[in-house]
Amino acid sequence: MSKPTGIVTGASRGIGRAIAAELARTHDLIGTYRDRRDAADQLRAETGCEIFQCDVGRREDREELMRFARERFSRLDLLINNAGMGPRERRDVLEATEESFDELIATNLKGPHFLTQSAARWMEEQAAGRIVFVTSISSYTASVNRAEYCISKAGLSMSVALYAQRLAAVGVKVFEIRPGIIRTDMIARVEKMYEEKIAAGLLPQRRMGEGSDVARAVRAIADGLLDYSTGQVLNVDGGFHLRSL
Repeated sequence: MSKPTGIVTGASRGIGRAIAAELARTHDLIGTYRDRRDAADQLRAETGCEIFQCDVGRREDREELMRFARERFSRLDLLINNAGMGPRERRDVLEATEESFDELIATNLKGPHFLTQSAARWMEEQAAGRIVFVTSISSYTASVNRAEYCISKAGLSMSVALYAQRLAAVGVKVFEIRPGIIRTDMIARVEKMYEEKIAAGLLPQRRMGEGSDVARAVRAIADGLLDYSTGQVLNVDGGFHLRSL
């Protein structure tokens, strides 16, 4: 029997790489990358997955990705919307630029929203499929020095709800994974600060998350263990979302 198929965006590094490495054990995959061909080539060598250059913020790139997927696959079983970016420079909300806002909205929100639209049409034809959006605790946590990132992730959370509602009746399940503080190159510049905050009690589970923590949550979805929970939000954050007095 042929393997199930999937697309993982932003697969060359960080969380996306961990997800792709996990899913490659059971799925035929396409992993996308934007500008790190060396990292993408290494991923392909290690996992055997296809790689495809794609800036999800560009409509032309998204269309080419879906054409490529239809050439390679007879069906699409899984889409992991992982590609995203932080601001190139953290600035106070009173100083942040429109250029940074536009770039993050295109990459973090518009891109995955409309890539999902294309994938969902294909999955609707099949009357089956699973879609995962990797968002962030920043979808509800205000960081005034990266407002554009928070806004983009908050919008993406609503995209999850919309697609989950629309696609439930046609057999397509949609999920949101909200990572917390995960050790990736995105936070490398502020990793020490986060480690100190975690040690001081920021997280109930006193450690930083790893890409593998997110990958295991994706595994549960990919294996169908949550198929009666469409629209569910999985917090992979060491308990950050808990409130206590």
